[in-house]
Amino acid sequence: MTDLDSFRTEVAAWFEANRPPEPDFLLPESFMEVGTDQQFDYLRAWQRKIYEAGYLGMAWPTQYGGGGKPQAFQDIVNAEMTRQKVPFVPNTIGLNWAGPLILAIGTEAEKQRYIKNILSAEDIWCQGFSEPDNGSDLAATTTRATSDGDHYILNGAKIWTSLGSYAKYMILLARTEPGSTRYAGLSYFLCPMHTPGIETQPIRKLTGEYGFTQTFFRDARIPADCLMGREGEGWKIAMMTLTFERGATGGQAGGIARQALNVHDVLELAQTARRDGRPAIEDPLMRDQLVRFLIEDQGDRLTATRGTIPALCTERPHAIPLSQKLRTSEHRRRLLQFALTLQGANAPRWVGDANTFEGGKWQRAYFNSFSSTIGGGTSQIQANIVAERVLGLPKD
Repeated sequence: MTDLDSFRTEVAAWFEANRPPEPDFLLPESFMEVGTDQQFDYLRAWQRKIYEAGYLGMAWPTQYGGGGKPQAFQDIVNAEMTRQKVPFVPNTIGLNWAGPLILAIGTEAEKQRYIKNILSAEDIWCQGFSEPDNGSDLAATTTRATSDGDHYILNGAKIWTSLGSYAKYMILLARTEPGSTRYAGLSYFLCPMHTPGIETQPIRKLTGEYGFTQTFFRDARIPADCLMGREGEGWKIAMMTLTFERGATGGQAGGIARQALNVHDVLELAQTARRDGRPAIEDPLMRDQLVRFLIEDQGDRLTATRGTIPALCTERPHAIPLSQKLRTSEHRRRLLQFALTLQGANAPRWVGDANTFEGGKWQRAYFNSFSSTIGGGTSQIQANIVAERVLGLPKD
């Protein structure tokens, strides 16, 4: 037995023995739906327990609280968490976006200050990119950061701030050069949320859940050393952040970011849901679509390996990383829409309806799936990225 095989056995046993008890409240599906103190405290304690067991940040440097091991060990942990369907870890933005960014380009002081507490969930992170009036046009950022001695004064607003109500820090894009437009004059901050003048307002989603907030900055003073890099480098750093967010660049701490219903769950649903008095899986059209989803799912699983084989990606080497976010988020949305189709006339029933199928979890998952097609750049923007940067098509 190899070291990895032995480790896989160890990890499987640990999660089987340490899985947290089922709560008496509804757990969110991802960090984008954490809207109550009960949910947050439960998930934060779970992340801390995984980290203290040594199974989070395994490939991050030991001097900053990581495990210092090869990435293959963390990959095994992630796969086992998915297989056993344990709860997700909530500090998604810290573990997957802010943390890798700080490790890649942060100062030594920033690494010492932030990394370990990201892993332990002591410090929760959120993201301040999108704005109420600018939609997906990140370059149109109007939130201002005005230099004032050893501080910056923030004014403006950000929206869709996941975990904003619980975050201690925000990765923030703001305009530092008066009169500048578009990409110039933007700067990047590691902004403390517990600052006078920074307020969050929860946003209720279509599902009735929360998780998103709008964040307001009203003459909020933050220390000048919150600036990451130099003034004017904000766009470059934001684009680097998005490569982590979209999965195009590795280096994430690990752990699963959502409790996702997958294609195999849909396969089980097709065996129990009924159409015309018979199991849905016996319908030839349903079977054909299921096979297509299974093929697509397997293809997505193999893309990471494919990207390491030059003969398979020489012609368009950026196709796999740049298309990953678009492929996976849209696959999930279509898969969950198909799951509702399998339920026939029961599809419109919602959580709380005594006659809904499996408590309405499929309906809830379907509506929540749209978050992933918007966050990190909408599917339309992702399609443009693939068209322009992979296929070389003109912008117009």
